[in-house]
Amino acid sequence: MEPLRTHSPCINLCKMDDEDRYCLGCRRTLDEIAVWSELSDLEKDALWQVLDLRRQAS
Repeated sequence: MEPLRTHSPCINLCKMDDEDRYCLGCRRTLDEIAVWSELSDLEKDALWQVLDLRRQAS
């Protein structure tokens, strides 16, 4: 089993995509960015999986 990814996905390239409404750097929505510090480790890892899919789709 792979270790959980709990570090922030922020890469300091903060620019929101007007169409898809997520950050072009980390691929998180504003809501996901706002709650990141409140998420459990499992929730952070689950969001990382979503971000991976968003990157693949772009």
